[in-house]
Amino acid sequence: MGCAVLLWGWFLLGYSWGPGPSGVGAAALLTGAYVLDDAGGLGRQFDGIGAISGGGATSRLLVNYQEPYRSQILDYLFKPNFGASLHILKVEIGGDGQSTDGTEPSHMHYENDENYFRGYEWWLMKEAKKRNPKIKLIGLPWTFPAWIGKGENWPYDYPDVTAYYVISWILGAKQYHNLDIDYVGIWNERAFNSKYIKVLRQSLDRLGLRNIGIIAADGDWSISKEMIVDPYLNNAVEVVGAHYPGTKTVPNALLTQKKLWSSEDYSTFNDEVGAGCWARILNQNYVNGNMTSTIAWNLVASYYEELPFGRCALMTAQEPWSGHYKVEAPIWITAHTTQFTQPGWSYLQVDGHLEGGGSFVALTDGLGNLTIIIETMTHNHSQCIRPPLPRFSVTPQRATFSLKGSFCKVETLQVWHSRLGFESGNSSLFHQLHPVKVRKGSFSLDLNVDEVYTLTTLKTGQKCHCQEPPPSQPFPSNYKDDFNIRNPPFSEAPNFADQTGVFEYFINASDPGDHVFTLRQVVVQRPITWASDADQTISVIGNFQWVNITVTCDIYIEKPRDGGVFIAGRVDNGGIYVRRTKGVFFWVFADGTYQVTGDLAGEEILMKGLSGVRDNAWHTLTLNIQGTSASGLLNGYPLWENVTISKPTNGWAAIGTRSFEFAQFDNFHVEAS
Repeated sequence: MGCAVLLWGWFLLGYSWGPGPSGVGAAALLTGAYVLDDAGGLGRQFDGIGAISGGGATSRLLVNYQEPYRSQILDYLFKPNFGASLHILKVEIGGDGQSTDGTEPSHMHYENDENYFRGYEWWLMKEAKKRNPKIKLIGLPWTFPAWIGKGENWPYDYPDVTAYYVISWILGAKQYHNLDIDYVGIWNERAFNSKYIKVLRQSLDRLGLRNIGIIAADGDWSISKEMIVDPYLNNAVEVVGAHYPGTKTVPNALLTQKKLWSSEDYSTFNDEVGAGCWARILNQNYVNGNMTSTIAWNLVASYYEELPFGRCALMTAQEPWSGHYKVEAPIWITAHTTQFTQPGWSYLQVDGHLEGGGSFVALTDGLGNLTIIIETMTHNHSQCIRPPLPRFSVTPQRATFSLKGSFCKVETLQVWHSRLGFESGNSSLFHQLHPVKVRKGSFSLDLNVDEVYTLTTLKTGQKCHCQEPPPSQPFPSNYKDDFNIRNPPFSEAPNFADQTGVFEYFINASDPGDHVFTLRQVVVQRPITWASDADQTISVIGNFQWVNITVTCDIYIEKPRDGGVFIAGRVDNGGIYVRRTKGVFFWVFADGTYQVTGDLAGEEILMKGLSGVRDNAWHTLTLNIQGTSASGLLNGYPLWENVTISKPTNGWAAIGTRSFEFAQFDNFHVEAS
């Protein structure tokens, strides 16, 4: 795909350039001198910048985008020298449980079940590899199917079983998708188990997968304390990965002599403050904490914005029905590093703190190329969602860099610049300026606050632009899905966002009539959870702002006696808060009764009675909500009416089941006004 490259710049004079801080004379600037020298050896090896798809269901809506918009989004994320140009893609190993903004399906719902075409992470990894064959791939579980715990909400009692499950995913990635997984994790932000880690390492080695590194423990730094006293554990782990470390490490982590990564970070709303957060930690995770990789949660905000942590991603693509997406500022902040470095480069041994606040890193490929990234983010403009950020100050300053060792012959550096304009709203993102001349081995810059500079010997950087995407549009107010797809490209129906349970396309071979192709809820045991999954399964869809709606759906209860299903409107919650979900829920049960409740848990009963519904038969439910009143139809006939609704006043439509049970849905239709 072609791209337009924007070149911006201003005239260089002497050893410095830039407009300078407004009203501040150059002589008044705080000055600092910094030496970049590789003669005494290099610092740690750089391992790359990446992002996470999953943890959970954060790329859910991306797969529904039509071309060319879907490919444009993927280009901005993965294509080298185009946009974010990511070096690493980390994905969730789906485990059927709620993992932040939804559930991701497992490749093994049950012990004797294997399917390596569920979900969309396989597709995403292939699209990333297609654009950048060198991209590193990481898999990490958040939840696990119930069978792994054999009745316990714990994955470590049978370490051989858990290792078998994870390695099956790795082998499936290769066998069915020709994907080589580079690293695998343990259990996201939950307890680690040393025995399991060693069993996993032994199992990988036994199968000839010695090249796959284990990252542990994707929480805090505490595993390093055990690693330094347990040589077998230390040998099993290749990377010590911590989450949201606040740019700091601990002495024990350094004593392991392992690679140190911020294996999940950022998680911040992708406005300019989010971009400032990302700019600061991309540098300071190394400057303060010796971390050689930083991985953002999350890759792309392709989930309903009203779910938890809406738009906490590098870019936004949450409207597949319109094709609209937005390349947010963090994409171009990422480019300042990723377009001018690669995994395998090395950091220079230099302090990296600027005299007037802010930081810089310098990296080399060992072949004469040099890249310097400078950030001057101020406190209030670079706060991440976590941890709390201690006070600090950044002031306008002049920085003078002296190039020594193999860099002493560098005469010119290419310059890329971003300025985050918080008060003015007039940001300048990733623009190429005139090159800077290095005179007698040194050059100076006048740095203002809230800026990012990249100075590099590389001439390959580009700011590429696809054609403008279509304008934003709300979810269609009249939406139908009959699920009649013989060979669906993905296992899940478009726009449905599973919050507990997993809803998959299903071929109902026992029905010769109108319900051969259906949507089926397939999780029949509560998974080993990461969050507080509801006791009921639920998938939401639509526009959170919907008030007056009519939802119609054919339903099929498979579980006899105590099975049940619902359709719902004005559903107000999901993600990690799914247990507290309110709305208007119309339930029918296999025992021939029905209920109307104001909550997913079924504790707030608004109406109940007999329906005549039975299991293993198709029925049509209709829920109509207008203003403060709701009514329900069964097979086209009124079953209940005039139920008063006070709260919630708006929300999604939804379908779901009474428990973890098989049930089918067909001919879904929602109309909103």
